[in-house]
Amino acid sequence: MNSGQLSEKMMGLVLANGEMKRVVDVRSDTVTKPTDAMRVAMAQAQVDDDVLCSDPTAATLQQQMAKIMGKEAALFVPSGTMGNLISVLVHCEVRGSEVIVGSNSHIHVYENGGISTIGHVYPHLVENETDGTMDIKKVEAAIRPSGGDDMYYATTRLICIENTHANGGRCITAEYTDKIGELAKHHGLKLHVDGARIFNASTALGVPVDRLVQAADSVSVCLSKGLGAPVGTVIVGSHEFIAKAKKLRKTLGGGMRQVGVLCAAGLIALNDMVGRLREDHKNCRILAESLNAIDGFHVRLDAVETNIVFVDLSVDSAFGAEELCEAMKEKGILFMPVGHMRFRLVTHHQISEDDVRYAIACFRDISVRLQTRRKIT
Repeated sequence: MNSGQLSEKMMGLVLANGEMKRVVDVRSDTVTKPTDAMRVAMAQAQVDDDVLCSDPTAATLQQQMAKIMGKEAALFVPSGTMGNLISVLVHCEVRGSEVIVGSNSHIHVYENGGISTIGHVYPHLVENETDGTMDIKKVEAAIRPSGGDDMYYATTRLICIENTHANGGRCITAEYTDKIGELAKHHGLKLHVDGARIFNASTALGVPVDRLVQAADSVSVCLSKGLGAPVGTVIVGSHEFIAKAKKLRKTLGGGMRQVGVLCAAGLIALNDMVGRLREDHKNCRILAESLNAIDGFHVRLDAVETNIVFVDLSVDSAFGAEELCEAMKEKGILFMPVGHMRFRLVTHHQISEDDVRYAIACFRDISVRLQTRRKIT
């Protein structure tokens, strides 16, 4: 039994006779297993002590990412959450600093309030529009006044945006980021981009990734989402920014020793996986259009730009997202409810077009079955 089968067994997807069910896991693009090339690279990686700045594979990954992003330097960290936290803390060194961040942003919603609980940084929320942006006039209005009246307020030091955005994998354009960057610079602020899926945005927009983050002072880039590596994020910025980030990484427990074992998989992700992201986007589009055609399901097709699709159930649906999720597990289809009447699916490199077609057929079958059962009872 290979590692993928073992994972399926642990999730309870083994039939009574011991045979494996077909599994289509679209809970997230974080669920992927390392590719064969990644496993070989990890096994053969040249390593040393990265806390002593002497791991050659980590150095190669960091240099390559900095070059790709058009920044001076880079640093490997264990997770995107740590990468964002470190970035905010570097830019907001003084206790009581304030960061302007989107109301639906990953930093605000999904990172355990770390910027406040650990960094004593106050989040000033600006509502995210449906396309993931924040109204620039509202962002400017959120900047605290300086001068004679500043004794009453926290000091605004940073603006954070997210690309792609959690509102369904929406792409933030270079032009919008430039405007936010210009605003930040005008007010003496810094700009951080949570670029967890920045390569998905680059692929969808047809714009080089360094152009998308040209205005940013720092960027966090996840290796374990769309790019399929098992672990890790790389943050990029100036030499000064990375020097401070490295110390904070150690403070937070992110200083690891022979980390080249993990960075080797990250190098494969950068070199082999970026070019095939359009396949994930194509499969997501097929999934979105087909689910939208099922009675009782609704997808905002104009909002499906990359590898994430949100599906809303009709208000008169005979079942909720949680019940649908449990019923689909019987077919081996795994996805995530995000509310009683909404669910999310994410395509990735281990989901083929055939997997998508199979999942669609299962959705049709289960939705009819649940509707029929409710009518009978």
